Amino acid sequence: MQEIVLVFLGALALLFISRKIAKKVGLVDKPNARKHHNGHIPLVGGVSVYLSLWIIYVMQPTWLPDFSVYMVCATMLIVVGVLDDKLDLPVLPRMALQALVAAIMMYNGLYLYSLGNILFGYELVLGVVGYAVTLLAVIGAINAFNMVDGIDGLLGALSSVTFGALAVVFWMGEQDDMALWCLCLMVACLPYILLNLGIPWGRKFKVFMGDAGSTLIGFTVIWLLIIATQGENAVMRPVTALWLIAVPLMDMLRVMIARIRRGDSPFKPDREHLHHVLLKFGFKTNECLILIALMHVTFCSVGILMLKTKLNEPLSLLIFFVIFITYFIIFNTQSFSKKAILKNKGISKI
Repeated sequence: MQEIVLVFLGALALLFISRKIAKKVGLVDKPNARKHHNGHIPLVGGVSVYLSLWIIYVMQPTWLPDFSVYMVCATMLIVVGVLDDKLDLPVLPRMALQALVAAIMMYNGLYLYSLGNILFGYELVLGVVGYAVTLLAVIGAINAFNMVDGIDGLLGALSSVTFGALAVVFWMGEQDDMALWCLCLMVACLPYILLNLGIPWGRKFKVFMGDAGSTLIGFTVIWLLIIATQGENAVMRPVTALWLIAVPLMDMLRVMIARIRRGDSPFKPDREHLHHVLLKFGFKTNECLILIALMHVTFCSVGILMLKTKLNEPLSLLIFFVIFITYFIIFNTQSFSKKAILKNKGISKI
């Protein structure tokens, strides 16, 4: 377990070093119409996590299958992500890079060729269509985790819960090396969470993850999910993957659908994500963080429980769809915002 301790200490030290450099080169987040924080905050959370991966790589290069290929993709994402944080790049080049790393991953043999036995006991084999599905999955996972990075602690909390859940699943599947790798990822995020929340040093050392970090985390999650669900060494069913990324996935889909219905681009920034809606409804930032994190812990726990009890895959998928539809109805942007306005004005409709 010494690797876990070294990763934590290394990530913490790298975070303090990175934030000093970031301030000198102008890699900071400035307040604007959508960002209501105070001061210029260094965007180095992702850089710290990325550098921590090299610590794991040096100590245990065999823990993750095709670790070298993963690090090539991670390096490409972090470099362009830092440039995006600094220069605010357009959507197209960022999407092109995401497609490129997906192609590298698939060329290396890692792709979704089966969605499990979801056809009433029959396996849904994708064949060549799996490459297109994998491309969408990579882009979807990256943007799902990017979109939840809206309040302090949220991205770190949700990604840590997902990495922790993956560690449990790999441990259940007797793949201890993979489980430890996921635990190291979770630990690498902890220093960022502490500084992002101002624990214990206050706001003086506050940092943000940045698009570089959220992109890296989203890609890492989908890489691990494909390893966990595909091939002879799979440790869980593909439908379980939906439960382990439930909150980021459902929030992304809800917001994108709402944007398209308004006639906007699905990638147009706004303040309509789950945390924004809860804030409009009167919850405080810390309350939003706790509520959403607990929601994600619940979804991950349910998914693992269904896996453990070998619940019928079509039934698991049906339950997930019912929950998503319910979530969409409850947190529909327009109706929920109207309720928030009425509540804030002291008006109640019963």
